[in-house]
Amino acid sequence: MTGWLRAYERAWRTPGTEPLATIFTEDASYQQGPYRTPVVGLPAIGRMWEAERAGPDEVFRMASEIVAVDGDTAVARLEVRYGDPVHQEYRDLWIMRFAEDGRCRSFEEWPFWPAQPTASQAS
Repeated sequence: MTGWLRAYERAWRTPGTEPLATIFTEDASYQQGPYRTPVVGLPAIGRMWEAERAGPDEVFRMASEIVAVDGDTAVARLEVRYGDPVHQEYRDLWIMRFAEDGRCRSFEEWPFWPAQPTASQAS
């Protein structure tokens, strides 16, 4: 699991989308938030990545902690800080389901960032 998280970060930092095939299955689904429609299929995930990334010079630090692993499902907590000095940070929970070959077939992200209202504040 730790190796997959490192490969994800490496793929995000690498120009282009070729590394995605090493971490996601061809028919993978990638959901960017609990209420977002999943992006399905490697080509669609690649287009989403290209639209979301700032480019090869994007400066960020990523720290991760594996929270749970049960069979083919894993949960990780991440903290990502963009910029130097930091101008944006996120704390995420990732829920991943893996195929037998170790690539992710289902990726669900639960992002949270400073000043984002909590459920009790939004009511």
